[in-house]
Amino acid sequence: MKLRTRLIISFFIIIVVPVLLAVATVWGFGQYQMKTIRQIYNTDGNAYEYFVNSFKALSHFTKPTYEKLQKVAKETPENLEDQAYLDKINQELEKKYSYLIVRREDKLVYEGNKETDESLRDDLPEYDSDVLQSAGSGFYLEGEEQALIKQIDFVFEDGERGSVFIITSMERLLPDIKGILIDMMISILLILIFTAGMLTVWIYQGIINPIHKLQAAAQNIKAGNLDFTIEADGKDEIGELCRNFEEMRGRLKESEEEKLAGEKQNRELISNISHDLKTPITAIKGYVEGIMDGVADTPQKQDKYIRTIYNKANEMDTLINELTLYSNINTNRIPYNFNRINVADYFDDCVEEVGLDLDAKNIRLNYIDYADKDVLIIADPEQLRRVINNIISNSIKYLDKEQGFINIRIRDVGDFIQVEIEDNGKGIAARDLPYIFDRFYRTDASRNSSTGGSGIGLSIVKKIIEDHGGKIWANSKEGTGTIMYFVIRKYQEVAS
Repeated sequence: MKLRTRLIISFFIIIVVPVLLAVATVWGFGQYQMKTIRQIYNTDGNAYEYFVNSFKALSHFTKPTYEKLQKVAKETPENLEDQAYLDKINQELEKKYSYLIVRREDKLVYEGNKETDESLRDDLPEYDSDVLQSAGSGFYLEGEEQALIKQIDFVFEDGERGSVFIITSMERLLPDIKGILIDMMISILLILIFTAGMLTVWIYQGIINPIHKLQAAAQNIKAGNLDFTIEADGKDEIGELCRNFEEMRGRLKESEEEKLAGEKQNRELISNISHDLKTPITAIKGYVEGIMDGVADTPQKQDKYIRTIYNKANEMDTLINELTLYSNINTNRIPYNFNRINVADYFDDCVEEVGLDLDAKNIRLNYIDYADKDVLIIADPEQLRRVINNIISNSIKYLDKEQGFINIRIRDVGDFIQVEIEDNGKGIAARDLPYIFDRFYRTDASRNSSTGGSGIGLSIVKKIIEDHGGKIWANSKEGTGTIMYFVIRKYQEVAS
């Protein structure tokens, strides 16, 4: 889930969920408390009217007692002179935060609450006042003691006028209404805490946990440890960041591994070059000492020594050139100079040049060009010649037959020219064949002087061919020989 979507949902949850839960809670508590109010206060109809209207609730609170006293005032007014009866009624009213007052003419003959405020006694309505006594709702008296007063007028047996008052203190809150309010406040608070906790956990799992993973990953990378993984299952921006971070870690690890491999290869190259340079240098020193000490005492021996020294110097020069070219390959700085080349003319020259060296080494050369004489390719002549010379030099190095031969064939294969260089040398083992173009790979691990080399010749060949847009591969059979194949794209005129 996208982070933007997550925040939008969080916004609606933090607004809608508390409101819905609060409404449900208020409705549930309201149903329960209204049922309690109806039972305790003997209300009828919609109890919510009594809940929101405290005056009406308090008025209904004493309604049964009021109706009872009305009946007594009409039928048996003498009971209103009975102290025991009045005490009984007063005890019932005390449970409802009310008390009873009886007045004969202007004199109070009974007071259920001896602590009644003096102002309230003085403000009691007169006999037969305009108060709607029949309704039984009473009226509100504001003074030192705020109270709801219900009045019942009657006539004593001796003919004197009397009034019975039910006084309900307005300052006393109904405990059940208070309970409802407290319960609702606690419920709403719990709802808010629950919603906040739920959102906190959701956001923590979706944002904070991945951030902690990224922090741990950054610390590992800082410490140089790249052997770990960052798991990111989310599809939001944080998850995408984790995946990018994991990809970066993977590339850093690959780069580190390539760096270590490169350092290893460089050390191996230095070791190889040192070994291979030491051999011709030792030979050169030996032959020079032979000349200096007079061992070469005839012109023939001197000529032989000098030619040997010259050949060994050429070996050193080849090794140094390979090292220079390897350095350029490693930094992608091979100086190419591409030109249109006629295949027939170019390979005729190459074969003529190579043939002289092969004749001197008693190696037979066969050359066949199956392509048309006017076929052109795009190539760097110097680098392509290096490819051919490296392959042939490699073939010569491993020729083990009394009569060696090298066959060169040129074929037209559609958009490419295919060059085949075949020898009858010792061949390459099947286990070694996939790796012969790798840098520093040598099938001959003994590194004797006759087959010595830096191990980068064929890797250079592969690099040059690939930079020409071609491909190189080999087939070989141990004891029979090897065929090297490479293809170079033909030159084609582009229609304007």
